[in-house]
Amino acid sequence: MDAVVKVYCMHTEPNYSLPWQRKRQYSSSSSGFVVRYGGRNWLLTNAHSVDYHTQVKVKRRGDDRKFLARVVSLGVECDIAALEVDDPEFWGALGVGSGRQLPVLELGPLPRLQDGVAVVGYPVGGDTISVTAGVVSRIEVTDYSHGSTELLAIQIDAAINGGNSGGPVFNRACQCVGIAFQALVGSDVENVGYVIPTPVVIHFLEDYLRTSTFTGFPALGLQWQRMESEALRRAYGMSPGQKGVLTRSINPTSAAASVLQPDDVVLAFDGTPISNDGTVPFRTGERIAFSYLITSKFVGDTAKLDVLRGGKKMELNVTLSKPKALVPPHLNNRDPPYLIVGGLVFTTASEPYLQSEYGSDYGTDAPVKLLDRLYHGFPKTQDEEVVVLSQVLACDATLGYEDVYNVQLLKFNGRHISNLTQLAEEGPVAGDGGGGFLRFDLDYNEVVVVEAGDVLKVTPDVLRAHSIPQDMAPHVREALKGAAGGGGGGPGAVGEPEGSLNNSDGGRA
Repeated sequence: MDAVVKVYCMHTEPNYSLPWQRKRQYSSSSSGFVVRYGGRNWLLTNAHSVDYHTQVKVKRRGDDRKFLARVVSLGVECDIAALEVDDPEFWGALGVGSGRQLPVLELGPLPRLQDGVAVVGYPVGGDTISVTAGVVSRIEVTDYSHGSTELLAIQIDAAINGGNSGGPVFNRACQCVGIAFQALVGSDVENVGYVIPTPVVIHFLEDYLRTSTFTGFPALGLQWQRMESEALRRAYGMSPGQKGVLTRSINPTSAAASVLQPDDVVLAFDGTPISNDGTVPFRTGERIAFSYLITSKFVGDTAKLDVLRGGKKMELNVTLSKPKALVPPHLNNRDPPYLIVGGLVFTTASEPYLQSEYGSDYGTDAPVKLLDRLYHGFPKTQDEEVVVLSQVLACDATLGYEDVYNVQLLKFNGRHISNLTQLAEEGPVAGDGGGGFLRFDLDYNEVVVVEAGDVLKVTPDVLRAHSIPQDMAPHVREALKGAAGGGGGGPGAVGEPEGSLNNSDGGRA
């Protein structure tokens, strides 16, 4: 237990609804631990424990000192972060004059059902270390709430409370078999906690050893459908003994898009047969979603797929990539983009943005077309974004449009808009040759038209009135300069201020 530390973090999250601002800073405490892997020591905790951090400190058990720490790798998808402490005192004596070195843990194997486990950490309700015991209840592919990614996870019945996040989970041999990271809450559940298992932890560490960063978990980029219907299998020319899943659509940004086609039946992945319900064998007497086989590999690895196409069986080699999401589940600790044209505030749709606008029930309360982009949309290119008119700040140039908000921008002056940088590059003074009007075609056949001259005139006043530092996010301006070869223009030149859904019959892989 001496290898378990308490993590203190100060967070300053962006305000996604007002993307030029940040929220009031707040503090959190969680757990972490030191483990040895690949010939070096790692200080691990959860990614959500240091999300949008401004300062991270760690404290050893039995010591009253807090040491400054740095985040060296952040895996939002798998909810793991690696920290580094530069002060040698942290790695040396445990307490003043004790002379004890900081111990390190050993990663153990994936446990089995009913194996006893213990969760160690610093949950709320006290400053000293806490231990809760339980057993392994289930092992399956589970949705990681922080990264909105489906990865292997262990379900246990030991209590996991706030502050336990990032703490190690031990087996009876005192080996670390995972990291506590989330719990299931609700009136109809009790003592359901989840643990990041060692295969996912090792993947995170191996990824950093290979690339010195976190590249993420690969995917085929498929939306697939179960083939439990006998009529469906016969319609696709499957023999009585063949099993597989039906490819519904493919993310165009995936490397598999050049190999697979819609209506392909995927029979096996790297020689492992896929059942009609999308599961594959997993240890003795268990089955698991076949996406487990994909996420066990690394970005850039090659996999062999057995595919039935037009009734003909074939073998395809696919390079595993990390496809881009049309509406990303997170921004990887980056600030949200924005662009202001007069009183028109444009940003890009993301899950944090939808949550900021519509609360935790954004999955049902957000506009239906934005939810369609979220759950079923694929980007056509790597740089495609869902650009939305977030709100209209009242000013003379936008009179009459104050009630327009959270609707996707489709075209500007008749040209299709793929991302926010393109909108900035097109320019509000570009016009369409028709008298200097700026026409924004929105979803639901809604149109916003303003005069370019009015926009040039009022933008500095709008920025000043709302204490907005500049008319576009800094990284949008940098992207605009890069696209223009160091030049500028577009809305950035109008004036500086003074001063994954799974359906019941399928899923994604």
